[in-house]
Amino acid sequence: MYQDLPDPPVHHPVPAHSTTTVERGSFCLARCVCGWSGPARRSRDRARTDAREHLGSPG
Repeated sequence: MYQDLPDPPVHHPVPAHSTTTVERGSFCLARCVCGWSGPARRSRDRARTDAREHLGSPG
């Protein structure tokens, strides 16, 4: 009797880092799809810098 074999597991690659900034009241913070979150900042520019530093990009 023929029996179907299960499909091989599908490899799901880890998503690349992708950052964004999020507003929380008068604060802004950087977040990444990997789960990383920067500190809350009053300066949006500083939150963007945190995100660039997380990605390893020079300013």
